[in-house]
Amino acid sequence: MRAGDRGAFEELCDRLGRRALALARRVLVDDAVAEEVLREAFLAVWRDPGAYDPASGSVRSWLMDLVHLRAVEAARSGPGRRRRPGEAPPLRASSGEEGAAGGGGPDPVRVALRALPDAEREALTLAYYGGYTQREVAALTGAPLGEVKSCVLAAVRRLHGELGAGPLGGALGSPAVAERPGR
Repeated sequence: MRAGDRGAFEELCDRLGRRALALARRVLVDDAVAEEVLREAFLAVWRDPGAYDPASGSVRSWLMDLVHLRAVEAARSGPGRRRRPGEAPPLRASSGEEGAAGGGGPDPVRVALRALPDAEREALTLAYYGGYTQREVAALTGAPLGEVKSCVLAAVRRLHGELGAGPLGGALGSPAVAERPGR
């Protein structure tokens, strides 16, 4: 590819295109946005194949990192975030959301998440729903790692209290650690 070999570029697209698109789709709701992210990533590779450094890992991991970063940027800049299986619905308020007929009232998780300060909600959402490590959240948000750790911990504690869990219990009040007999 560094020599401008179109065949090498097409081979890269054939080998990794489906996997890279699947990654973009996991991050984004809109398939069209995911496809655009993929096109942008491959265009960046075509324009500057020298950006790949073999010492930093495989071409596959480099390309996937590039696609992932662009997908996250797209998700943060627009309404393109996708829910993962089991994830709470988006935090946007829909008409009649609070106590809609037949809806059984507001979703307590959505209400609790919406009540979090923006920095805590963003850090927790990226870490929990996005599957990022705290170090990755720090890189994505530009916040210091210590601040991200504090935000995630504070958010978890707030949610824990809001959702009715005891101070030392796990999610929704289940024990965080099994007690041993005699303790």
